[in-house]
Amino acid sequence: MVSQAPMQCPSLTSREQFLRDVLAGLRASPKVLPSKYFYDQRGSQLFDQICELPEYYPTRTEVAIMQSHASAMGDLIGPNSMIIELGSGSSMKTGWLLENVPRPLCYVPVDISGEHLLEAADRIADRFADIEVLPVCADFSAEFELPEADTAIDRRVAYFPGSTIGNFRPAPARQLLAGIAKLVGPGGGLLIGFDLEKDRQTLEAAYDDADQVTAAFNKNLLRRINQELGGDFALEQFRHRAVYNESHRRVEMHLVSRVQQVVRIDGATVPFAAGESIRTELSHKYRPDSFARLAQSAGFTPVQLWTDPKQLFAVGYYTVKG
Repeated sequence: MVSQAPMQCPSLTSREQFLRDVLAGLRASPKVLPSKYFYDQRGSQLFDQICELPEYYPTRTEVAIMQSHASAMGDLIGPNSMIIELGSGSSMKTGWLLENVPRPLCYVPVDISGEHLLEAADRIADRFADIEVLPVCADFSAEFELPEADTAIDRRVAYFPGSTIGNFRPAPARQLLAGIAKLVGPGGGLLIGFDLEKDRQTLEAAYDDADQVTAAFNKNLLRRINQELGGDFALEQFRHRAVYNESHRRVEMHLVSRVQQVVRIDGATVPFAAGESIRTELSHKYRPDSFARLAQSAGFTPVQLWTDPKQLFAVGYYTVKG
């Protein structure tokens, strides 16, 4: 069942906070926008489409790993657990996990997009009638309060699928993982997906597909600023660009101004030179050993790692010492 408690997202839907973040980012040098604002309803739908693209290997590879190893993952999580999914989105991979965890008691999807969150929570509740579903609309990169389950649980386990951890620079990534360790507490666990280092061609194609769905996803952030903050971005005057920064082992997504122009947002003006870009997302790539060191620095102990035959992607299970 889905919790009937009222669910609000006041800190996330605050126009003032959104405006502050946007103006601060666009006045920085170089210009940046927080990637968390991709995920309004339209952005979440576009990301679901990205996950189905032939160039975007992470989703199908992670799904294959889940299909092959979900039983072993479920055994490590154990019975009577609360599964907390961070950045749950459409919860498309969640089913394989919940089917293989022995007697899961509670599922807590956490996402920034309220409408998308409730739709996914309803689907999970319909499929798993014996599991209490407690959706939380929150920015998982900040502290949030977990709901109380109706039944006492033995263990909290965070499920962090996709490669979202890669969106964070090393220091914030460590801080986020340390926060997750605090959230699940001693004896708790973390099941997390992360993207592995690979060749430039594969990486750049994954973030700049032939059908331009990723470009639409990227530009949707400007559309959202226009709609919610009174901006006047001309979307056709910006082009999507994705490039692999080898020295930092990350893909960077940008929106590049085609012309010299001035954009207005809520009465403020933001000048752009021709060719000037807004960096909208980072996606760091890891080796298994480099991610293990990151997790250990945040208080986790590596338990088991699963990868695909081509070593494109990894899913790892880590625990906090009890």
